[in-house]
Amino acid sequence: MDSRSHTHVTAALRLCLHALLAGLLALVVVRAVSEGAADTAAVVVVTMLTAGLYAAGAVRSSAVQPKDSVQPKESAEPKGSARPRTSVQPGTRAGAWWLGGLWVLWAALLVLSPDALWVAFPLYFLQLHFLPMRWALPAVVVTAAAAITSFVVHRQEIEPGAFIGPLIGAAVAVATVLGYDALFRESERRRELIVELVATRADLAEAERTAGTLAERERLAREIHDTLAQGLSSIQLLLRAAERSLPENAPATPHVRAAREAAQANLAEARSFVRALTPPDLEHGSLAAALERLCARTTAPELTVRFAVSGTPVELPTPYEVALLRTAQSALANTVRHAEARRAEITLSFMDTSVALDVVDDGRGFDPSGAPVHERGTGGDGGFGLPAMRARAGSLGGALSVESAPGQGTAVALTLPLPLPDTEAERAA
Repeated sequence: MDSRSHTHVTAALRLCLHALLAGLLALVVVRAVSEGAADTAAVVVVTMLTAGLYAAGAVRSSAVQPKDSVQPKESAEPKGSARPRTSVQPGTRAGAWWLGGLWVLWAALLVLSPDALWVAFPLYFLQLHFLPMRWALPAVVVTAAAAITSFVVHRQEIEPGAFIGPLIGAAVAVATVLGYDALFRESERRRELIVELVATRADLAEAERTAGTLAERERLAREIHDTLAQGLSSIQLLLRAAERSLPENAPATPHVRAAREAAQANLAEARSFVRALTPPDLEHGSLAAALERLCARTTAPELTVRFAVSGTPVELPTPYEVALLRTAQSALANTVRHAEARRAEITLSFMDTSVALDVVDDGRGFDPSGAPVHERGTGGDGGFGLPAMRARAGSLGGALSVESAPGQGTAVALTLPLPLPDTEAERAA
């Protein structure tokens, strides 16, 4: 429920309660005057005092409370309760005294006129609004008992209507207030859910933008590394070979040397671009540290993720680190989304001629040969998917294997051959 609509509802209920109490008090006065009772003057005086006290409280309530009638912290009512208020602030001592004064004046009026018992109905609502429920219910019972006693004393007879009317009125008042509270709490829960959904949608949009940006940065880094950087490296090697083959005093030697140095400088620039475009997780430490952070921030109900390194770590080219990190992210994301696993392990293994990444979980598993394209992050969920992992591995001369079966977990293994050591010429460059 919109807070503004809640304000309109409470304002309407407040006005109805004002009108009901004023009408019933007017009925008491009219009946006393028309019947010419001996205590008519006393009835009029007590009625005017009751109306004046009620009006004073109503005016003070309008001046103190904001329009949305937020319950003060001192109130002992349950959190989330926001009933329509009609007078001084609920839950305060002034409000309790005001309500007590109204009840005393009504009791006096009840002694003077049997028609005053009808004023019990608005009093029910006031008691339920101003008192904590543990006090409001006994107060309603006492008020109903007073109304019934007044009827019996004034009429000198016992009738079923004398009991049924006040009791039904009390039950209707209690049911109305409790129902209103339940509806309001439900509307508040829906409002909070809508706010959460809107925030989640904004987070998802931001995540999609970030993922798109990272994917484009990665693509540019891969293109620069595979084309410009490799081409400049080949040019540099050829120029170095040409420089060595020329006579020492050949006129072309300075030009060849200048061209080789220009190629070397541009190769360094290209490599700096590649480093600048790598994933942020790789900008602040090693691949092992990035994988460890990935495991630490991966959360799911009852899921524990561990990371381990096997062998002696060696420095890897940026494309290798990116491929290993992205494969781990994609495989672990599939574990969180689909596997319902309790345990997952990521192992980075350095061997003599290759480096391997293993992501193993004990989840529900699947059939790799028969899995639809959209499963396990291979399609519409926006992940890299198994085909993308295999394509990434193939671009670096590696291989991706997936071992899984329903109910037996999943193991994803990426193996990449270690690059050959740089030639002496490249190291010199």
